Amino acid sequence: MSETASQTKTIHEFLAENPDVDVTDTHRQLYGILGEMKDRVMVEMPDLVQQPASEGLDYWITDSGNFEGSMHTWTGKHAEHVAHSWIGNRKASILDMNMQVFLSQETDVPHLVMVFGTIPQVFYYSELVARRDVRVDVDYLEKYYGAENEEFLKLRGHELFTWSVSHGTYMRALNSPNAHSYTAPLGKEAEAIPILREAALTRFETWLGWWKDGMKNPLPESERASLMERDHLLRRYGYELDPMNKISENMLGKERVQELLHVRVGTEQIRAAEAIAGIDTLSR
Repeated sequence: MSETASQTKTIHEFLAENPDVDVTDTHRQLYGILGEMKDRVMVEMPDLVQQPASEGLDYWITDSGNFEGSMHTWTGKHAEHVAHSWIGNRKASILDMNMQVFLSQETDVPHLVMVFGTIPQVFYYSELVARRDVRVDVDYLEKYYGAENEEFLKLRGHELFTWSVSHGTYMRALNSPNAHSYTAPLGKEAEAIPILREAALTRFETWLGWWKDGMKNPLPESERASLMERDHLLRRYGYELDPMNKISENMLGKERVQELLHVRVGTEQIRAAEAIAGIDTLSR
């Protein structure tokens, strides 16, 4: 198969080729990286409190034992929605591991999205979700994406990784100029994980520095409602339109997946914040 063809392979095709790989150790390593980021966020934003919707989801498993996961979500003054979760089957190739920080409207610093997965090839997706239209706001583009361009190209050109194209049109529309989306060959985990660890933590530290700088010059109150509206729509669509949801539906059923999606989206947090701001995106 050509490199171009492998870029557009579906997750279902990857899994069909290697459906029963034990990825327990890979899960331990990759989820550990995300856990380090989560712990650091909790230190930097000590007012974060767990959202009631995620209580009781520390660990769950289906009666059949075919699907399992964990989900924690928090809200605070500086971050509207922090999510740290995983879902899949550690004995059967498929895992989706996430760490996301959706900031409050005090700043327009990009949101942070980090995803590791196994299909069973190692998968890495990392995004700095723009809060402005970078096609016309070139100052915003240069401030965040221009500054990180060298680090982006360093990983983008690495010979070990193959670009992975999402089959979801919205997911491609969501991509910023510096989005990472890669797979590493099966059997190359020992080589790939240290490289991805360095790339992910470097991006995290860069993003954390941006947030600290942004807090020195908060946005005017007059700009925050419109930014909140945009933030919430991006957050919802990014979760709700993810093609990965179909795999979960096949294992858990659509109703259960919708329940978990409401927690991952932070629907109740959105509803409460918008009631105060006088906006409504949940009806769209």
